[in-house]
Amino acid sequence: MFDYLGDKLDNIISKVKGYGVITEENISEMTREIRLALLEADVNYKIVGEFVNNVKEKALGEEVKKSLKPGEMFASIIRNELINLLGKDNSPLIIEKGMTIVLMSGLQGSGKTTTVGKLGNLVRKKWNKKPMFIACDVYRPAAIDQLKTLGKSLNIEVYEEGNKNPVEIAKNGIEYAKEKGYDYILIDTAGRLQIDETLMQELVNINEEIKPNEILLVIDAMMGQDAINVITGFNETLPLTGCILTKMDGDTKGGVALSLRHLTNIPIKLIGDSERLDGLSEFVPSRIADRILGMGDIVSIAEKASEIIDEETAKETAKKMKKGNFDLEDFLNQMKQIKKLGPLENILKLLPGAKKMGLNNINIDPKLMARVEAIILSMTPEERRKPEILKATRKQRIAKGSGTSVEEVNKLLKQFESMKTMMKQLTNGNMKMPF
Repeated sequence: MFDYLGDKLDNIISKVKGYGVITEENISEMTREIRLALLEADVNYKIVGEFVNNVKEKALGEEVKKSLKPGEMFASIIRNELINLLGKDNSPLIIEKGMTIVLMSGLQGSGKTTTVGKLGNLVRKKWNKKPMFIACDVYRPAAIDQLKTLGKSLNIEVYEEGNKNPVEIAKNGIEYAKEKGYDYILIDTAGRLQIDETLMQELVNINEEIKPNEILLVIDAMMGQDAINVITGFNETLPLTGCILTKMDGDTKGGVALSLRHLTNIPIKLIGDSERLDGLSEFVPSRIADRILGMGDIVSIAEKASEIIDEETAKETAKKMKKGNFDLEDFLNQMKQIKKLGPLENILKLLPGAKKMGLNNINIDPKLMARVEAIILSMTPEERRKPEILKATRKQRIAKGSGTSVEEVNKLLKQFESMKTMMKQLTNGNMKMPF
């Protein structure tokens, strides 16, 4: 997401950094380019005008004119304006101490049911909640089946009652949740291809009966600016507390994310950034602005890692690296942990300067990691701990057992030794910089 806009803004900022002095003439030229970049990224035209005027006014201020590095000041102005546009402060999920009831709404095809599964998975991992799903989409049998499949894969209970009135199902489901000790209830409601009176009245009835703590609207980011009309339509009938943008990992230009908060005053709380059931991230405006401008998002990487990587194991591994005792068994464990973070190319994109290093367009073949894993798993525990004992006959056996070649085994061992040396130097602070 935002790749197109990010590239355009990066080029514009680079141009400004090339100017020794900021003048009205060169800033007018740059703001024209910004206007075009935002419009092409599908940002609402009213917002584009306001954004450009704010940037121009601040860029021509005395503080920037007197600055020794006006280009960096200009980049800072762009960043701050993006943060303001995205919502300034992040709006976290409502998490009550006792039971939290969440009413999920959205049009058909927005990814609502899948998002219910992702959200249940997120609150269980991050806030230690005990989630339960209530299936209130009684008009589309496939929706209930989909929710039950998700619940089974996540080991989360799904409450259903077949063809009963959705209001009664929601009410009975909450009573059941109280009896069973569930404390985060997600109600999956019916969707339509478009907003209609029947859909909205049903949601109003459920809302009035159960009085949820949170009403979230799931929006497909691929809708573009039509999403604003959908949000407005829902919000006129329901007191929405936030939106979840799905399919932000797809071929979307991201304009809806930049327009939504400013036009509707409804905060974006979460974004769906992969098809995996852990592919739901909190929407933090400052981090999104940094991603757009190629500044990376180290905090998000750290958060993902902290959820998956065991702290004690990480400390033990660091000690081994420092002593040079890091072996193939440790390497295999590290690989398994990295795989849990999701596709590696998605992590590389969050590194600062990823675009300039060409890391944002890397496609890593998952089969490559699978081959490395197969080679290590074909070794005996002793061979993994002491790779130096691997001679020709052992390598032939490993290659045959992993379905690879001796050349691939040799290549892995050579790369592992190089990595091991580099890690030891880094942890001991002896790495010589190439300048």
